[in-house]
Amino acid sequence: MYRTKFIFMFLTLLFITSCASRPSSIAASYVSHEKYMDYSCTQLATKMSDARGELQKYSDMQNSKANLDAGTVFFVLIPASKLSGDHEGDVAKWKGEVEAINTAQQKLKCK
Repeated sequence: MYRTKFIFMFLTLLFITSCASRPSSIAASYVSHEKYMDYSCTQLATKMSDARGELQKYSDMQNSKANLDAGTVFFVLIPASKLSGDHEGDVAKWKGEVEAINTAQQKLKCK
Protein backbone atom coordinates (compact mmCIF):
# COMPACT_ATOMS: atom_id res chain seq x y z
CA MET A 1 0.00 0.00 0.00
CA TYR A 2 2.75 2.50 0.95
CA ARG A 3 4.79 1.48 -2.05
CA THR A 4 1.88 2.23 -4.38
CA LYS A 5 1.39 5.66 -2.78
CA PHE A 6 5.11 6.38 -3.08
CA ILE A 7 5.16 5.43 -6.75
CA PHE A 8 2.06 7.52 -7.43
CA MET A 9 3.55 10.54 -5.62
CA PHE A 10 6.87 10.12 -7.44
CA LEU A 11 5.19 9.94 -10.83
CA THR A 12 3.00 12.94 -10.02
CA LEU A 13 6.06 14.96 -9.00
CA LEU A 14 7.89 13.86 -12.14
CA PHE A 15 4.93 14.88 -14.27
CA ILE A 16 4.63 18.31 -12.65
CA THR A 17 8.33 19.18 -12.79
CA SER A 18 9.26 17.66 -16.13
CA CYS A 19 6.71 19.03 -18.51
CA ALA A 20 7.30 22.03 -20.72
CA SER A 21 6.14 25.26 -19.13
CA ARG A 22 3.14 27.15 -20.44
CA PRO A 23 4.08 30.50 -22.02
CA SER A 24 2.05 32.39 -19.42
CA SER A 25 4.30 31.01 -16.66
CA ILE A 26 7.57 31.92 -18.39
CA ALA A 27 9.21 35.09 -17.13
CA ALA A 28 10.61 37.62 -19.56
CA SER A 29 14.36 37.83 -20.03
CA TYR A 30 15.85 41.22 -19.31
CA VAL A 31 16.31 43.34 -22.42
CA SER A 32 17.41 46.97 -22.04
CA HIS A 33 15.04 49.53 -23.50
CA GLU A 34 18.09 51.71 -24.22
CA LYS A 35 18.75 49.91 -27.48
CA TYR A 36 15.43 51.25 -28.76
CA MET A 37 15.76 54.85 -27.62
CA ASP A 38 17.12 56.06 -30.98
CA TYR A 39 14.10 54.71 -32.87
CA SER A 40 11.16 56.86 -33.96
CA CYS A 41 7.67 56.09 -32.69
CA THR A 42 6.79 54.66 -36.11
CA GLN A 43 9.84 52.40 -36.05
CA LEU A 44 9.00 51.31 -32.52
CA ALA A 45 5.45 50.44 -33.58
CA THR A 46 6.86 48.26 -36.36
CA LYS A 47 9.35 46.64 -33.98
CA MET A 48 6.55 45.99 -31.47
CA SER A 49 4.41 44.35 -34.13
CA ASP A 50 7.31 42.13 -35.19
CA ALA A 51 8.21 41.24 -31.58
CA ARG A 52 4.61 40.37 -30.72
CA GLY A 53 4.43 38.19 -33.83
CA GLU A 54 7.57 36.31 -32.81
CA LEU A 55 6.31 35.99 -29.24
CA GLN A 56 3.03 34.55 -30.50
CA LYS A 57 4.84 32.12 -32.80
CA TYR A 58 7.10 30.79 -30.04
CA SER A 59 4.26 30.79 -27.51
CA ASP A 60 2.20 28.62 -29.85
CA MET A 61 5.17 26.29 -30.33
CA GLN A 62 5.72 26.12 -26.54
CA ASN A 63 2.03 25.35 -25.96
CA SER A 64 2.30 22.52 -28.47
CA LYS A 65 5.29 21.14 -26.57
CA ALA A 66 3.40 21.38 -23.27
CA ASN A 67 0.40 19.58 -24.78
CA LEU A 68 2.65 16.90 -26.26
CA ASP A 69 4.37 16.46 -22.89
CA ALA A 70 1.04 15.94 -21.17
CA GLY A 71 0.21 13.16 -23.61
CA THR A 72 3.59 11.46 -23.64
CA VAL A 73 3.97 11.52 -19.85
CA PHE A 74 0.54 9.95 -19.53
CA PHE A 75 1.43 7.13 -21.94
CA VAL A 76 5.19 6.58 -21.57
CA LEU A 77 6.14 8.54 -18.44
CA ILE A 78 8.73 10.62 -20.31
CA PRO A 79 7.93 14.17 -21.43
CA ALA A 80 8.75 14.56 -25.12
CA SER A 81 10.32 18.00 -24.57
CA LYS A 82 13.06 16.35 -22.48
CA LEU A 83 14.12 14.52 -25.63
CA SER A 84 13.48 17.19 -28.25
CA GLY A 85 13.77 20.46 -26.29
CA ASP A 86 11.26 23.25 -25.96
CA HIS A 87 11.00 26.96 -26.75
CA GLU A 88 11.06 28.41 -23.24
CA GLY A 89 14.17 30.49 -23.95
CA ASP A 90 12.65 31.96 -27.10
CA VAL A 91 9.42 32.87 -25.30
CA ALA A 92 11.42 34.56 -22.51
CA LYS A 93 13.53 36.46 -25.05
CA TRP A 94 10.55 37.80 -27.00
CA LYS A 95 8.67 38.72 -23.83
CA GLY A 96 11.73 40.74 -22.86
CA GLU A 97 11.85 42.42 -26.26
CA VAL A 98 8.17 43.37 -26.02
CA GLU A 99 8.73 44.83 -22.55
CA ALA A 100 11.81 46.79 -23.69
CA ILE A 101 10.02 48.23 -26.72
CA ASN A 102 7.02 49.11 -24.57
CA THR A 103 9.28 50.92 -22.08
CA ALA A 104 11.00 52.83 -24.90
CA GLN A 105 7.60 53.84 -26.31
CA GLN A 106 6.53 55.11 -22.90
CA LYS A 107 9.75 57.07 -22.33
CA LEU A 108 9.50 58.62 -25.81
CA LYS A 109 5.81 59.37 -25.20
CA CYS A 110 4.66 57.45 -28.28
CA LYS A 111 0.94 56.99 -28.73
